[in-house]
Amino acid sequence: MNSFSDLSLAPVLVDHLASRGISVPTKVQTEVIPILSSGSSAFFRSETGTGKTFCYLLPGLTRYLESDERGSPWMLVVAPTHELASQIKGEAGTLAKAAGIEGGAGLCIGGAPLKRQLELLKSKPAVLVGGPARLLELIRLKKLHQSRIRMVVLDETDRMLAPEMRDMLRELLSVLPREAQYAACSATLSRYHANLLASMLPKNTDGSDRSVVNLDLPPEDVLKRKIEHWAFFSEGRDKIETLRKFLVAENPGKALVFTAIAGQVENIASRLAHRHVECAGLHAKLDKVGRKKAIDDFKAGRIRVLVTSDLAARGLDIPDVTHVIQLDVNENEDFFIHRAGRTARAGKSGINAVFGDEIELRKLSRIEKKLGIVIYPKVLWGGVVRAPEEEEE
Repeated sequence: MNSFSDLSLAPVLVDHLASRGISVPTKVQTEVIPILSSGSSAFFRSETGTGKTFCYLLPGLTRYLESDERGSPWMLVVAPTHELASQIKGEAGTLAKAAGIEGGAGLCIGGAPLKRQLELLKSKPAVLVGGPARLLELIRLKKLHQSRIRMVVLDETDRMLAPEMRDMLRELLSVLPREAQYAACSATLSRYHANLLASMLPKNTDGSDRSVVNLDLPPEDVLKRKIEHWAFFSEGRDKIETLRKFLVAENPGKALVFTAIAGQVENIASRLAHRHVECAGLHAKLDKVGRKKAIDDFKAGRIRVLVTSDLAARGLDIPDVTHVIQLDVNENEDFFIHRAGRTARAGKSGINAVFGDEIELRKLSRIEKKLGIVIYPKVLWGGVVRAPEEEEE
């Protein structure tokens, strides 16, 4: 497919994309959109930054426009974090407005006033985006009428299938309509996750298992072609100071800093701020207003450094992130993929810098081999980033 107009989408949506300079679909979009447009259910895995959100919003809204049944909500999108849900709602709202869809998109997430969300549901949004816990609560209160839902999307599915969220997702799926179409996606959706999710979906009306198309898109090698990977040796006690020196040396346009320890986010951000680095922290325990402000300031360029935990930044699409800095190394390469994938989006390039001690760098070496990428050792010397051999010279 050479353009979105070849994908049998609503012309008004194609025109809207063109007005934003978006005319050529990605590989995953050309594969998934026709399947979901046909009404089939699909689980798909594709690299970060390949446009998975459009894969379900565009065919979903096209089907809504063509449908004789326009209940509210017509499409339900479930996401594991507030930030991702807000991001999806924003895109869904923009597309719905462009298509003239009455009711647009709504957001129902925990941590926000329930009363306000009950008022939102009265406006009858065509698309409702939210977390599994809040959506299930609204259904139990009989305020969300699930019988009208015709399409269910599970974004960042593997995160919601983690042990701490799995039972909640299972319960939510158990009360959703049998006749609805289901879509699920992630950059790290494994065969295990797909099989587990398939077992949780409502059965067909005759009791048989639901038919689902499974798509594992070949990598577009974003990690290899668009991202340059660097590794720095740093003991744990020195990492924040090493990070500060790195930020001074690189002077990044936008840098997203990851730490696995959510409780360390504020400590890192405050120590950087003390050394006159404009930054903010983003973590799951921060209230909704604080989280939104941190992301908005980062997107707008009012701050150039955002320190975050893995959960808070899951699936976030923030334009023009030039540098990702990982302050620790997880044995699971999925963390590496999701973190690194926050840069080099929309065809741009980026830098992924990993700071680790001796044990962590051994883990990183195993990830390097498993993913088939090249990670270059670097040092900070004389206020600049250099290869180790340059330091010796």
